[in-house]
Amino acid sequence: MPKTKKKQQASSSESDSGPEDRNPPASKKAKESAGPKSSAAGDSGGDGATTWTLEGLRQVRINEFRGRKMVDIREFYEKNGETLPGKKGISLSIKQWKKLLEVAEEVTRAVEN
Repeated sequence: MPKTKKKQQASSSESDSGPEDRNPPASKKAKESAGPKSSAAGDSGGDGATTWTLEGLRQVRINEFRGRKMVDIREFYEKNGETLPGKKGISLSIKQWKKLLEVAEEVTRAVEN
């Protein structure tokens, strides 16, 4: 008999009105999408940004993210006449960039052999 009581309570319109009164929590997706939009806006408005083109739309840029300089090696794409950063790429901290430069000759030798 308790099961039928629960069904009756769940089917009543009074129990459904409770969540409507509350504010829904912000979704994680909304928070995540806000971050990249703000950093992408910084990239697109970077008139003083130093950029080197590797090949086509593959570029190396110096960006600032959360107050830290980053070396961004990324594939860009064009949309409505604007060059925007794509998903394919990597942002290296200055420490990581210097380490990459240290091992660059060794990597080159490994590639050539």
